[in-house]
Amino acid sequence: MMARSEENERNARADVVPADEAEGGDVKVDIEVEGEDAPKQDASSKSGADEAAEVKAEVIDNEGSKDVQADSDAEERARVEAAIKAGEDAANDDFKSEVNDLRAERDELAKKLASVSDDIEAAKAEAAASADRLARLQADWDNYRNRTERERVVERERACEGLVKDLLPAIDDLERAVEHAKTVSDGNDVAKQLVDGVSAVHTKVVSVLEKQGVEVIDPAGQPFDPQDHQAVGRVENPDVYDETVADVYQKGYRIGGKVVRPAMVTVAYGGAKRPVEDKEK
Repeated sequence: MMARSEENERNARADVVPADEAEGGDVKVDIEVEGEDAPKQDASSKSGADEAAEVKAEVIDNEGSKDVQADSDAEERARVEAAIKAGEDAANDDFKSEVNDLRAERDELAKKLASVSDDIEAAKAEAAASADRLARLQADWDNYRNRTERERVVERERACEGLVKDLLPAIDDLERAVEHAKTVSDGNDVAKQLVDGVSAVHTKVVSVLEKQGVEVIDPAGQPFDPQDHQAVGRVENPDVYDETVADVYQKGYRIGGKVVRPAMVTVAYGGAKRPVEDKEK
């Protein structure tokens, strides 16, 4: 705009100032004389005006060409800027599309990871439950096996208990016969051999019962135990501890911790109290 204003001012001056003056030549001044007609403009003045007009036209043409060039440059810059913007928009769209794809892939992987994590937790829970069930089954099996073993032992003991109860009178008779024969067999070899034979039979019968779990209760000299012994008399004896079994009239029998028959004994009294250690033993 500044350049165009300066050009317009120069053109205005060119219209006022003659061409010869504008070109730096001599300045001609026309003097009017009375009675004379004004001289006609010479050919040089006309040619200077034509040149000024041509210069003005050229200036105008240059200005027009400059405006056209400026418009063309502006259009070119606009096209370049539009192309750059279009490229940036396309790049942004591609970047956004890639980002969206990556996000979608990330979300899908996150879902798969969550699903796998859930499966792992479910598998762990199932494994823990299976281990718990296995432990309970093992415990139930151990309890069942122990219970059945105890039941078999109890059944065997009950069967032996009936047999022992049936054999006890015969065993008692053998014991009494052996004890009586010992008192009358002194010096009699035949009686002694008879006693030895009866004693051997008694020993064999008792050994068979012991193999079946039968325990003989013969508490002579031991502390009196009312659970295993039955007192049938009291004997004063200060030489032993108080409540000590003095004599055993009839042996007792126990099967699997159960007393089938308590031992019939006499209990000594009048002696010192038994120490606590011996009682505990």
